[in-house]
Amino acid sequence: MARPTPLSGFPEWLPDGRIVEQHVLDVLRRTFELHGFAGIETRAVEPLDQLLRKGETSKEVYVLRRLQEDPQAGDADRAGQLGLHFDLTVPFARYVLENAGHLAFPFRRYQIQKVWRGERPQDGRFREFVQADIDVVGAGALPYHYEVELPLVMADALGALRDLGVPPVRILVNNRKVAEGFYRGLGLDDVEAVLRGIDKLDKIGPDGVAGLLVGEAGATPEQAAACLELAAVRGEDASVVDRVRELAERHGASTELLEEGLGELGALVSAAAERAPGVLVADLKIARGLDYYTGSVYETVLVGHEDLGSICSGGRYDTLASDGSQTYPGVGLSIGVSRLVSRLLSAGLVRATRSVPTAVLVAVTSEERRSRSDAVAAALRARGIPTEVAPSAAKFGKQIKHADRRGIPFVWFVGDETDDGAPAQDEVKDIRSGEQTAADAATWSPPAEDLLPRVVAAG
Repeated sequence: MARPTPLSGFPEWLPDGRIVEQHVLDVLRRTFELHGFAGIETRAVEPLDQLLRKGETSKEVYVLRRLQEDPQAGDADRAGQLGLHFDLTVPFARYVLENAGHLAFPFRRYQIQKVWRGERPQDGRFREFVQADIDVVGAGALPYHYEVELPLVMADALGALRDLGVPPVRILVNNRKVAEGFYRGLGLDDVEAVLRGIDKLDKIGPDGVAGLLVGEAGATPEQAAACLELAAVRGEDASVVDRVRELAERHGASTELLEEGLGELGALVSAAAERAPGVLVADLKIARGLDYYTGSVYETVLVGHEDLGSICSGGRYDTLASDGSQTYPGVGLSIGVSRLVSRLLSAGLVRATRSVPTAVLVAVTSEERRSRSDAVAAALRARGIPTEVAPSAAKFGKQIKHADRRGIPFVWFVGDETDDGAPAQDEVKDIRSGEQTAADAATWSPPAEDLLPRVVAAG
């Protein structure tokens, strides 16, 4: 078989990298559950009409079809075509509608699954990746305080990784009501086009965005300049509200919607300044490209690694889930776990203490006596100690080298029976220090830090 050609955008971690990823997932899961979020999982596919009904995402959706699909099938036959989900919010909205009668609202959920996007792979951006989402959804109404709570939950989750060497985070927040109220106050009606343009500010710069606003949103050069002036506003306390209000008054862009959004944004910034000082920053250029957001919007960056882009984003949505008679507004955030892990590994920020779960390798004296080694391994496993038996009855030096190559810290030697029938004395060797001591499989345990592989700060 020829050597396979790697597929870009589909990360496959080595065992030690997988240990890092699993640890990150475990920390996130524990934090979400501490805050009362219940775990769910949804199917990997959704009808295309559901995936494409909000936002400009059609170019990113992978379509699912049978290999032997009839090439003559008409549009009617393709009406039920399925696509792999590109995020976990759209599937969650469908899940809520289908299960509303069985859920208690406000419903708090976390979801950790793979998603797929057909975009160009680059540093931290993949075609298949793991996301970890939290959302709160209400029936008919959802109080604003959840827009304050959820980014702080994410701050707790990411903060719980700091001891591993994960850099601090900054959660950048804006409010769609502020942006829409300001744009409409300027006389711009195609708010979605303005938001899509502002969302590209970091990619194409102010001049490029100004051109988009004039060419695609129907703005005058003066209106485009005012939009960019709003996008430049940034601050860590409620003074940002006064600055936006002054800007709106100067441009004649004050509206009731703007004032409503500023009240919400000010409440969020003030609460965050008390509960997580320095973590949350109001940044009026944050737009979020998806059209279903209606209130607060969030993006999160790793301090010192801003080139990676946002590792966690989300916002408030009021109309994504509706059955025609009842609407289920919600607010949520999503961590790009694969993006985060890829930077932790590529930048050498964290490492696993070993790449295998095994703490003990039981040596084999001879193949005839392998059953004795198997019995020792079984006794250790019964007490929760990850153990494997040597693959062959090679010289002990080779068996020790095998353990060393795999990162296994201890090698167990089964004792020989004495001539007078006395019980055999086993010994265990710490191959890092060379210390070898008598041991009993019924009572011996490795030090706590060696029982399982750990994830620690590198260096």
